Amino acid sequence: MKHPFTLFLFSMIVCSAAKAQDIHFSQFFASPLTLNPALTGNFDGNLRVAGNYRDQWPTITRAFTTSTISADFPILTSRMPENDRLALGVMGYTDQQADGVLKNNFGSLSIAYHKGMDEEGYNRLSIGFQAVYCAKNLNVTRLKFEDQLRSDGFTGITSEIFQNNQLNIGYFDLNAGIMYSGTTASNTNFYIGASVYHLTKPKESFRGGQYYLNQRYTVHGGVYFSMNEQVTLHTSGLYQSQANAHEGLLGAALGYSLGSEYADNPATVYAGGWFRFGDAIIPYVGLEFGKFRLGMTYDVTTSALKGANQARGGFEFSLIYINKPSGEHSLPCPKF
Repeated sequence: MKHPFTLFLFSMIVCSAAKAQDIHFSQFFASPLTLNPALTGNFDGNLRVAGNYRDQWPTITRAFTTSTISADFPILTSRMPENDRLALGVMGYTDQQADGVLKNNFGSLSIAYHKGMDEEGYNRLSIGFQAVYCAKNLNVTRLKFEDQLRSDGFTGITSEIFQNNQLNIGYFDLNAGIMYSGTTASNTNFYIGASVYHLTKPKESFRGGQYYLNQRYTVHGGVYFSMNEQVTLHTSGLYQSQANAHEGLLGAALGYSLGSEYADNPATVYAGGWFRFGDAIIPYVGLEFGKFRLGMTYDVTTSALKGANQARGGFEFSLIYINKPSGEHSLPCPKF
């Protein structure tokens, strides 16, 4: 392929500049199964459904749009020790680049075991695995090449030859992760985890090349505690690396309870922000009402890319539903 000039190539360049190869969310804490397989089933309830949508750099002809939907839940609860949990998770997500020139679709199944380390189950060690199938499609009819360039634009005929107008690849992949969560004597809750994605280093090439997907290593953690009866502080961050691409985020959110925790539908509002080092400031607002938690962020680009995207980094939305039967023993679980 001879130096294509196309939105697809441009999106690959800016993807590299964004210091990430895999899809990623500013609200990484609201997309548990793309962050760490050990988060499967690590919530206070018996069913969690999560949805995420991200439109990155909307001024650049829909450069990246990403959507996910997932569900995870405990299984074999009657056979597990009181403070242990075995959980399954399923997820589907799609990522389109350069206004749909490249489409990536994924389906995954994850499993995790959470081992209680004390009598109350407030300290737990978790390990998880995730199997993924990936299908990629490249629409070559929308590509433009150097030999098509004329004085009036890309109006020439390319010498590039493709057997099909749609190029497709598919492969299986495997991810793994571990996490420890606990509560101190002062009722400060914390967690720390690590994950490795692309353990199999799958081959990715539309035309028979020898490109293998690099493994992504992630370390993440957080601390949260009550400041008084109505206010809770949540802090979290992550660092991840994939080949020569690196990403670090750090931030916090304050949660303010609008009513008694014993009310039928307690509500909490959240406000805060995260900082992606060398790239963007990310303000966050959220609302938790009953079994639902809604979050919204907007990336404000601070890097040199702000000239190309007019400082508009992208919108992101998350919605999480957690079902918890009344009277069930509460456990401190990560929210951010």
